[in-house]
Amino acid sequence: MKQSLQLRMSQHLALTPQLQQSIRLLQLSTVELNQELEIILQANPLLERVETGGGGGESYAPETRGEVATAPGEPAPPEEYPQEDFVGDEMDFSGGTRWEKSGSGSDDDDNDYVFQESEAPTLREHLLSQLNLMPLSDRDQTLAALLVDAINEDGYLEQSLEELAEIFPAEYEVDPLELSTALKLIQHLDPPGIGARDLAECLALQVQALPEDTPHRDLALTLVQHLPVLAARDFAKLRKLLQCDDAALREVQHLVTHLNPRPGADFSHLGTDHYIQHEIVVKKIKGVWLASLNQEVMPKLRINQMYADILKRNRDSSGQYLVSQMQEAKWMIKNIEQRFSTILRVSQAIIDRQRNFLEHGEIAMRPLVLREIADELGLHESTISRVTTRKYMLTPRGVYELKYFFGSHVATDSGGACSATAIRALIKQLVGEENPKKPLSDSQITDILGKQGIVVARRTIAKYRESLQIPAATQRKSL
Repeated sequence: MKQSLQLRMSQHLALTPQLQQSIRLLQLSTVELNQELEIILQANPLLERVETGGGGGESYAPETRGEVATAPGEPAPPEEYPQEDFVGDEMDFSGGTRWEKSGSGSDDDDNDYVFQESEAPTLREHLLSQLNLMPLSDRDQTLAALLVDAINEDGYLEQSLEELAEIFPAEYEVDPLELSTALKLIQHLDPPGIGARDLAECLALQVQALPEDTPHRDLALTLVQHLPVLAARDFAKLRKLLQCDDAALREVQHLVTHLNPRPGADFSHLGTDHYIQHEIVVKKIKGVWLASLNQEVMPKLRINQMYADILKRNRDSSGQYLVSQMQEAKWMIKNIEQRFSTILRVSQAIIDRQRNFLEHGEIAMRPLVLREIADELGLHESTISRVTTRKYMLTPRGVYELKYFFGSHVATDSGGACSATAIRALIKQLVGEENPKKPLSDSQITDILGKQGIVVARRTIAKYRESLQIPAATQRKSL
């Protein structure tokens, strides 16, 4: 086979490091962005955060963009180096350039303390601390600790006592009856209902922990033994089992349904806290809904002036490291500014289309897809998707994720379209106004919406109802 050289022309898309960073920052939430910035600030000495709000630092603002203010007693920047290379690298969305003197303004280390919130105890620690206060023998403490270790995060004992007895070595001669006694001891600990082996026992333990003069306490103990009948809403059978009238049954049902089916869940919240920060604030100004950036969550960055001066004086090959760090710092400042600018543009476009929601609520939400916003702003749909994911907007009606304002549409008899969000709001409103003794079925809701000109299939109503966590009509029925 003869070898030869050939020239070919082809096109391919190459993402520059700056563009890759811009895309990555755009898809981060504000909390994740600040975490990312902390890592970058530690790695890049030329980039620093502008501390604001009473930190003792001094602030200097030039009258014009081409001037750089200096602190009293500090030398002015060399005239031979172009100021444009460093001026304006601090991100300030209010317009103009602001230079602030670095430094904390105070050398007093006595005030440098960090408040640390006390760590909440786990369920196991909470139970063992109560056992340690009881006058128990070493053997009883060991058996009780074994049972505590077998309790899951919801507070239930999943393994049988026979299985737990087999865990001990034969020389201990542990009998399931001993474990049963230890379990009774644990079931009297806080929180009530702990150590139960099923839901009925859990609720019964909580009822038993109520004061003896609690109204209908004995009826509640009987009712928790017939949970399947209660779940089926067979009130006629329940009245027969409890031998009571409708008024007493209603009060007993209210008592049981307000018990805690997961008594250990309050101790399993560690590490599950999620924080959100809204990037956009929506206000009505002179009859027009306007979006603005939340200044509290916008990181304010600048080039470190000390390292910038060093780079000005050393422009040979020995300063290549600082040159690269300078370029990365300028990229970061520009990309963050572009990130918030894009979020603001998209948010304003959204509220221009969803002003009826701001005026009248979810029922007035109009259908909206990513393509509409992308075409108006000249952006790609993927960019709109990144902007609207985990970015939040503060409105007079609450805090909403930007993606909340997008939704599919359902045709109407008049040839128009109705937003899926509006249909969910209508379903929620109809269920809230229904007769509890005769709740609306999915077919009935379909007919009601059909009379209003909204054509929706019954299975679609069922899907929307389930997304709202609204039970079926048979489960919503009450006395």
